[in-house]
Amino acid sequence: MEQRKRVFPKKNLGQHFLKDKAIARKIAGTLTGEGYSSVLEIGPGMGVLTEYLLERGFDDFHVIEIDNESVHYLNENFPELKNIITGDFLSMDIDKYFDSKLAIIGNFPYNISTQIFFKVLKHKEKVVEISGMLQKEVAERICSGPGSKTYGILSVLLQAFYRTEYLFTVPEHVFSPPPKVKSGVIRLTRNTIEQLGCDEKLFTRVVKASFNQRRKTLRNSVRAAFELKRDDYHEFGLRPEQLSVDQFVRLTTWIAENMIVSE
Repeated sequence: MEQRKRVFPKKNLGQHFLKDKAIARKIAGTLTGEGYSSVLEIGPGMGVLTEYLLERGFDDFHVIEIDNESVHYLNENFPELKNIITGDFLSMDIDKYFDSKLAIIGNFPYNISTQIFFKVLKHKEKVVEISGMLQKEVAERICSGPGSKTYGILSVLLQAFYRTEYLFTVPEHVFSPPPKVKSGVIRLTRNTIEQLGCDEKLFTRVVKASFNQRRKTLRNSVRAAFELKRDDYHEFGLRPEQLSVDQFVRLTTWIAENMIVSE
């Protein structure tokens, strides 16, 4: 049997190729397949995860890969893979490729994983599920709840629209090259919230402003970001990590009603 030529991970792309097929199969199995007909894999590399996603037989399966060497490898070794997009997911026009509900999966490059999830938020009406592997610290942050030291901006913004699950931890030695940190596999499933009940852009500003000074109480962090008519909100004595998504929604509504807007 002909030996397949390897693709070597590129440091500038943040590539760490998973080499444990049992874990790859397990990650591919995290997609529920419920509520969507299209699946997009980000950064397939040498296709270790792609192989098991193809086995699942999704009706509309695409991969997006920025590395031309990996694209060539996939074309050579996965002839059944018909939809390979060459490019950067962060600049991808999702609506150009997908008309219906979509799931996203991948062994996400650590250096852009946070940006991937912020982009998912912009397409939350289309992306109904996302699962995959990223740095354990970031995975825990996304899934942590109020009161946790890791609870932060990404936790609140994602949990406003998705149910988050931390599924399992992956050790360093199953990658080539091994990263310096452990990885975590998570799944996010779109919840039933269509409208938050407040201005969503202002909600994002409030959450970011609150956590930008997370050691301070909300009174200090909010006042530093917004000019307000009043200073008597009943939860101003709390710190941002103590507030649930619903509490941030109520705070946003109060700020909208009491914010001084410069003309």
